[in-house]
Amino acid sequence: MVISSALIIWKGLIYITGSESPVVVVLSGSMEPGFKRGDILFLNMNKDPIRAGQIVVFNDGRDVPIVHRVIEVHEQRDSKEADILTKGDANPHDDRMLYTSSNRWLQRKYIMGRAVG
Repeated sequence: MVISSALIIWKGLIYITGSESPVVVVLSGSMEPGFKRGDILFLNMNKDPIRAGQIVVFNDGRDVPIVHRVIEVHEQRDSKEADILTKGDANPHDDRMLYTSSNRWLQRKYIMGRAVG
């Protein structure tokens, strides 16, 4: 009964927030001093455009999602899609070396959600 209740709550949070993972834990120090390892973040993924300065969680095929700040957004006028560049606050360089294959930018489909609160 407890497990099924927890599952119902989790599925409800997914529906309400629009994020496949409405709660994540920061796993590294790349966002210090704002977020420390072990901090819990609540996510929301609505239809609003992603903007520079927002904290997002992305997963482009790796085992562990990454929590970083959006530093640049290039919106494509014809398709209304956006290419996103991220960076950890404590990192000296942007995340281009982290993205899979030859991608130099993230696509919105890899964004799991934006940190809220």
